Amino acid sequence: MSSTKAISLEFFPPRDIAAQEKLVRSAKQLLALHPAYVSVTFGAGGSTRTGTADTVRLLQNLGCDAAPHLSCIGATRAVLADILDSYREQGIRRIVALRGDLPSGMGGDQGELHYASELVAFIRQHSGDWFHIEVAGYPEMHPQAPGAAADLDHFVNKVRAGANSAITQYFFNADAYFDFVDRSRAKGVDIPIVPGIMPITNYAQLARFSNMCGAEIPRWIRLRLADFGDDKASIKAFGVEVISRLSQDLLDNGAPGLHFYTLNNAEVTMAIWRQLRLD
Repeated sequence: MSSTKAISLEFFPPRDIAAQEKLVRSAKQLLALHPAYVSVTFGAGGSTRTGTADTVRLLQNLGCDAAPHLSCIGATRAVLADILDSYREQGIRRIVALRGDLPSGMGGDQGELHYASELVAFIRQHSGDWFHIEVAGYPEMHPQAPGAAADLDHFVNKVRAGANSAITQYFFNADAYFDFVDRSRAKGVDIPIVPGIMPITNYAQLARFSNMCGAEIPRWIRLRLADFGDDKASIKAFGVEVISRLSQDLLDNGAPGLHFYTLNNAEVTMAIWRQLRLD
């Protein structure tokens, strides 16, 4: 499927052999749609660092451009430099640079870099222009930000430090995305800002994710999902309809692409993808 819009996918490192087999099955199905690239998440405080590198290698072996997430929380500059060097030796050209979260029990050991903007600057200092750097954007504000203006300033700082493009946190209100883009452009940001898309497959899981990341689930969606109860087929069908409509609205009104949070599951992402007019 060819498109002028960049469609990309996110996977997470599998925890065991069964999960790895599921990831491979899902990735093979989704890679048949020719995404621009795929990204691989990085656990709190680097808790899945090895898993991230292994999963990137696995996806590279399946024939795709894979971008590891890299978090600076809990890491020294020396450790980050080693990771960057190993990724460069592996032929990786794209990185998703994040502040990241401290895992429980780490206390105050936050590492030498405290903000994603510092990580972006460090990558540029250490590796020059070797890596295409993606950063995160928060249309509905990062849950730990003191306010919307301060949150936007943090995003602008990441861009000024050397980011090439951005992926947003997921959302269900297109106006939140377009407002974020407009406010970013007014601050001089000119890089592509790609909306993150979260398929709806499980209400309890979605509510948990959304509480953690600050993404608002509109009341009408929550009520519809609550009505379905344990009817998984109806939840998936409703989710495909809602997210396909949101995705098409974003593309029709200028979004440069879509980044799907697949949760290592191909079925729903593929169903949404096939609903879209990608031309």
